[in-house]
Amino acid sequence: MKIFISPDSFKGSLSAKQVADLIEKGFRKVFTEADYLKVPVSDGGEGILQILINATNGKKYSEFVTDPLG
Repeated sequence: MKIFISPDSFKGSLSAKQVADLIEKGFRKVFTEADYLKVPVSDGGEGILQILINATNGKKYSEFVTDPLG
C-alpha cells in the first residue's frame, strides 16, 4: 500500500513538514508495511519559503539592505 501525505502548516504552531511527520507516525502504527510519500504544501502564506527551499534543495541567504535598490 502507498500512502500520500500532503498537509499544509498549522499556523503559528506546526510547519507543514512537522504535520506530515506526525501524520506518518500515526499511520505507521496501523499500516506498518506501507510506503509513505510526504509532500508538504503551502497556500502561499506562512511556510512557503521553507517548502520551496526543501523542494529545490536550495539555501536561504540573509542580507541587510537599506532600500529596494540595495
